[in-house]
Amino acid sequence: MSDNQGATAFFTMLDTLRLHLLEDPNINTCTYGDLAQIDLSKQTIFPLAHLVPNTATVDPTGQTITFNVSVILMDIVDVSKEKETDIFYGITNEQFILNTMLAIGNKLFNRFKGGDLRLEGYQANGSLNAQPFYQRFENQLAGWNCTFDLTFQNDIYIC
Repeated sequence: MSDNQGATAFFTMLDTLRLHLLEDPNINTCTYGDLAQIDLSKQTIFPLAHLVPNTATVDPTGQTITFNVSVILMDIVDVSKEKETDIFYGITNEQFILNTMLAIGNKLFNRFKGGDLRLEGYQANGSLNAQPFYQRFENQLAGWNCTFDLTFQNDIYIC
């Protein structure tokens, strides 16, 4: 058996994020990898959470792996057909989407930071960095790119 067989920290990280994102009633679909490979024209997949692993760092003792991950949370911007619009809120649901998607990212991060996922042995480090985006892609999506560090037990041990 090679040294890397049986290693599951990467899969554990992805599965933990996916399962907890899909528990949220405001997320329909969770995807992974290169966002350009996802068919964003399918309107039934939204609201969407998309996982992008950025880096992995093994601590000097080899006991943990810290993943820097981006969770992109997005939904389709709808334009109101009403003639009367609010000058502040405009004619779209963009602010509603930004509020909802940030709340999802905040809740997920806090579950790792001090909530139930920390009790399961997974830990968020530092802060949640969230950057909004507005009416991107072909179907006018809005949301947040949430980036943070997650530490998991390293399941590869050197004997």
